Amino acid sequence: MRKSLAALAAVAAIGLAGAAHAKTIGVALASDTNPFYIAMLKGIETRAKALGYKVSVVTAEEDVARQLNGINDLIAKGVDGILVSPIDAKALCSAYDKAKAAGIPMMSIARGSACKSQVLHVASDEHRIGSEIAEWTAQKIGKKGKIAMLAGPSGAQAFMNFARGYEDAMARHPGIEVVFRQELALTREMGLKHGEDALVAHPDLKAIYGANDELGMGAAQAVAAAGKKKDVIVTGMNGIPPAVRAVKRGAMDLTVALNPVRWGILGVDTMDGHFKGRKHDPRVYVEHVLVDKLNVDKFIRPKKK
Repeated sequence: MRKSLAALAAVAAIGLAGAAHAKTIGVALASDTNPFYIAMLKGIETRAKALGYKVSVVTAEEDVARQLNGINDLIAKGVDGILVSPIDAKALCSAYDKAKAAGIPMMSIARGSACKSQVLHVASDEHRIGSEIAEWTAQKIGKKGKIAMLAGPSGAQAFMNFARGYEDAMARHPGIEVVFRQELALTREMGLKHGEDALVAHPDLKAIYGANDELGMGAAQAVAAAGKKKDVIVTGMNGIPPAVRAVKRGAMDLTVALNPVRWGILGVDTMDGHFKGRKHDPRVYVEHVLVDKLNVDKFIRPKKK
């Protein structure tokens, strides 16, 4: 009996020791309220739990200084790895360098960085996606037309890449002209405001490019309020459920399904592989699908009761 109790105690001690040494993944996403990042965090937390990792989250809400402070806190805590969606491509380089010096792998997810100490980027194929949105738009509006770009936040590498892909593709259509281009925060309010501005400045506008779904849905509100839904195509990106439903009912014309939950899972799997010594390319891509009225039913999720 004593031997059995001793054996059980030893097993329990080993279990406690294993729990005490579970690796922790720090998470510093760009936003705490954007539905895209809420879903991404869900994927991160679910996968981390399944693999036996702890998660430590710091908030940023699109504030670079706040994000930098949060990452420094994660480094001070001694987390084992960090997944970060950098608000600015260059402003966090000191944090990437500090993490590297501390032996903590720091990977970008969703948005990328221009920092040399970035281990890798769990990314979408940004230039390709921007190009595909442009080609889809050009096909819809024909050989001639004026378009507006709500290009996303200044300094955010991912949105610079999306916009460059869009502009490069549109350059192949000389009759289509970008007549309005604004860098702005990724909110519905900003999409509405600058969508209105674009429509006032250019009443004959044919399309509005939204760098994410919040901007796209805001621009769609502006188009509807102006009574121009039949005349102006509005595109977004990320494939969040409200945007997919907007495409279904015709309020918006296109989104791009990036599946942020699966993206979060991919981020944890990539970090897990790094911990275990697996080699990865500098960019690990998540899959994407253009969603319009032809295939939108495949992406509709029932609303939670």
